[in-house]
Amino acid sequence: MARQIALERGLECHAPGLNRMLVVDTSVWIDYFNGTVNAQTDLLDNLLARRIIILGDLILAEILQGFHRDEDYRQAKKLLQAFPIVDMLGQKMAEKSAQNYRQLRKKGVTVRKTMDVMIGTYCIEHDLPLLYTDRDFDPLVKHLGLRKP
Repeated sequence: MARQIALERGLECHAPGLNRMLVVDTSVWIDYFNGTVNAQTDLLDNLLARRIIILGDLILAEILQGFHRDEDYRQAKKLLQAFPIVDMLGQKMAEKSAQNYRQLRKKGVTVRKTMDVMIGTYCIEHDLPLLYTDRDFDPLVKHLGLRKP
């Protein structure tokens, strides 16, 4: 919870009228909560006050399951509930995710985690950029049109 103050500061400025939205992957949130400084966490820090950050239910589950201490879990849950939370899967997205996974496999690319294909597919289908550090998203950028911020 190292960057909690910056996160709270960003949420105070989180203007709902902004028309530029993006999704932040679990990989970045984990680094952010752990106080890791890298290009993606710095960008997240910068974007908190200027962009609408969409939090997918799949990403929320991945983030929250990683907290060992109950206090950190409760604190993160409270902070993250301030973001718009969207359902990322459903039948249509599940089928499209399977198609995208198969398309990548036909190109000789195997993504290690199906969850990443689901998150990436949601972003592609909703034309939302994805901020990530997980290299499993790179083939989705290269072959499927996933956008970075």
